[in-house]
Amino acid sequence: MTQTPGENSAQQPTQTQAAQSQSAQPQPTQEPHPPQERDPLREAFVDVRAQIAKAVVGQDEAVTGMLIALLCQGHVLLEGVPGVAKTLLVRSFAKSVSLDNTRIQFTPDLMPSDVTGSLVYDASVSNFEFRPGPVFTNILIADEINRTPPKTQSALLEAMEEHQVSVGGGSRALPEPFMVAATQNPLEYEGTYPLPEAQLDRFLFKLALGLPERELELEILNRHAHGFDASHLAEAGLTPVVDADMIAQARERIAEIYIAPQVITYIVDLARATREAPSLALGVSPRGATRMLGAARAFAWLSGRGYVTPDDVKALAHMALGHRVILRPEAQMDGLNVDQVLNSIIATTEVPR
Repeated sequence: MTQTPGENSAQQPTQTQAAQSQSAQPQPTQEPHPPQERDPLREAFVDVRAQIAKAVVGQDEAVTGMLIALLCQGHVLLEGVPGVAKTLLVRSFAKSVSLDNTRIQFTPDLMPSDVTGSLVYDASVSNFEFRPGPVFTNILIADEINRTPPKTQSALLEAMEEHQVSVGGGSRALPEPFMVAATQNPLEYEGTYPLPEAQLDRFLFKLALGLPERELELEILNRHAHGFDASHLAEAGLTPVVDADMIAQARERIAEIYIAPQVITYIVDLARATREAPSLALGVSPRGATRMLGAARAFAWLSGRGYVTPDDVKALAHMALGHRVILRPEAQMDGLNVDQVLNSIIATTEVPR
């Protein structure tokens, strides 16, 4: 990473100091579209955070992750113990964008057709017609997704990757934009089924929602003491600030964000380092590296820049890569966890300058 001028630069002539100041800034050569000072479209997406904050206290990192996922056609998996506002966060997010949303409560007896829809015989026309399931929406809220068996979980695989559903020998496209926002409890809790690796790899981010700090928990209770009701978000003042057209425009802007070849190489090196790490039995797939590239562009755009920096990649590394790798049993026995391994990989991978 480039460094800002040191204290000694204050003793040099003004022209030299100015030249050093310019050279200290990131230099994405041949940047096609430099960032604007004020972008109303970007500000609208940033305002989604303020809308969600009316209902959810804290969880800023998770909100940013959901915004990035929406902008780059990704999906998010929110994990945390019961009662940390996972479902409330997803509902608040859906309320802040003017898109259709459907919620499915995943249970052990849920069938794949309950998600995708099925062919139903219509006696009036003596033929079968397709009745679409709840997956035909813009934002699918998959609540407690790991409480249903793998057979039903697999019903989302095609939808998440190809944005379509195949039923009765025919494929049907899903509405655009389409995003799955799933919640799950930790696997240590009873009645849960681990998500298969193929499905985990289809999530752009896995966002961990922890217990709030004391001050934040006090604010939560104060809100409830003054009449906040999580079942009536409209009364909390949440209003949609983003619609489908704005999302399409934002995606066009993000596609123009400049990413230097050195930063692309950095993403590839990080992904390959996970495959070569002795503590990991499974590393990041090429799909994971591709998704990281798109997420870094969206993060840069939300940050008001027209180019991606290595720090953007680092900021997203844990939430984008952590769920795509598997620790070896011997590493677990040694007390290692995925975050520690990723920290080591990030620290030892050469950063472009």
